[in-house]
Amino acid sequence: MTLTQYGIKYAVHIITSNFGNLVAKVCESLLRRRHLSLKQLIGFTELTPQQVKNSLLILIQHNCVQPFSFDQSEGPKVTQYIALFDNIIHRGRFAKFLAVVSQELDTDRELILKDLLENGRLTLKQIIEGAESSKSQGDSAEPVLEQATKQEGPAKKRGAKSAKMVEVPETIEQRVIAAAAPPEAIRFSIMIDSEADACGGKSDNMSVGEKRKHATLEFDAEFGSKDEVVLWRANFEEFIRCLRHKACVENVRARLDDEAAVVLRAMLKATRTAEKKVKTENSVPLSLNTIYEEVINSEAGRSLTVGRVRDLLSVLCDSSQERDVDEDESYSADLKKILELAQDDEVESIVLKRYGKDAYTMFRILSLAGRPIETDKISDMSQLSLVEKNETPKILYNLWKDDYLHMERLVVTGARQSQFLVWRVDKPIIWKHVLDEMFHTALNLSLRLACEEERFKEITDLPAHKLLGEMAKQWQLYRNVILVLQASLLKLDDALMLFHDF
Repeated sequence: MTLTQYGIKYAVHIITSNFGNLVAKVCESLLRRRHLSLKQLIGFTELTPQQVKNSLLILIQHNCVQPFSFDQSEGPKVTQYIALFDNIIHRGRFAKFLAVVSQELDTDRELILKDLLENGRLTLKQIIEGAESSKSQGDSAEPVLEQATKQEGPAKKRGAKSAKMVEVPETIEQRVIAAAAPPEAIRFSIMIDSEADACGGKSDNMSVGEKRKHATLEFDAEFGSKDEVVLWRANFEEFIRCLRHKACVENVRARLDDEAAVVLRAMLKATRTAEKKVKTENSVPLSLNTIYEEVINSEAGRSLTVGRVRDLLSVLCDSSQERDVDEDESYSADLKKILELAQDDEVESIVLKRYGKDAYTMFRILSLAGRPIETDKISDMSQLSLVEKNETPKILYNLWKDDYLHMERLVVTGARQSQFLVWRVDKPIIWKHVLDEMFHTALNLSLRLACEEERFKEITDLPAHKLLGEMAKQWQLYRNVILVLQASLLKLDDALMLFHDF
């Protein structure tokens, strides 16, 4: 995964807002240089060893950094650190995660999740006691990776069927996360080492918790482990899966109708357990009877007949799916296609708002064509009566200048040499550019939010009984501004997840 310029800046801003400048400096070094050892971190950040260690403890505690080591047959093991970009960005989604639990579970579990989100990793005892902080438990066992080549190569090719079912980790970050994942029985627990001082001796000035942290974060000394403490964290992956399913359902609702959304939601709910084991491009195949039973379990689906559900499934699912002759009638929704259509809609909406209807029409023609088209042909295909033919190159040039189109200059040689321009929508490149713009906008909104909070600090610090007259008006103004900015940021994050997380 290649991080974008503003993606890194936005992540650093989140860490700065939550933990301060020193921690953010350590995190930024990791984000920009992929993975580093403690010694390298100290050199790049020019902070003291203790400042770097304390910063790492905080980042590990809150699931923003993962220590790991390469499997080396010779030489001492040196622990490396990698910043978990996705987990950092998730810190801005805690309200969404809490909303998922609030809607699907109960208040008690919502409170437990809130505690885990605020504190990162907690022991079972701390969860039960509702601990406000667990600063003394910020460690994790480090996964060991097979030694990588100098440059991360593409994943090995897999069969067509398996390629659709599971995403193979390709980057170091993905490999570290996969290697660090605990067994199914303690899926979201983290084991920590609790023995040995980092310097090889004991320090009477350190608490037991501090010794444990210090011991776990020393990378060049060998130490043993006698005790194990189980730490629990919020399962970000499951929340993203839930939000991914919700996005698919809402996109189908907008593209088709409410009944189609009901059927897709039923399919995803019925396959939720199976999908926990793999990240699928398609939903798990289900029989018509299984889907129908799930549909009529919901109030919105009780009026649907089996025939209507079958008709909707024929629209939602790929009719070309291969089935064995003796296999029961089964259906699997193409989630990847649903999300790709949603991405197309999002980018086209941006083009429409920023460049106007004519640019939108031209962009859509090129996007649907999937091939380069010459300037004059775009004019003919668009059939824009209100646009003069000489205006078409100007519109296309504006889109190209802002990286929304790819342009090539072709030269034809013959009796008379001529040249002409062809244009195309290169989705991987353009979609990455759109994502970076979204991170840029999210950063600006976050900075504006922080600025407004600082501007109204005197008002917000006042007790409620003193908010009278002009003060009350100022407080209401602050509330209105903050609500608009927060709502805008949450809506923008929906689009961010569409291009980055789903």
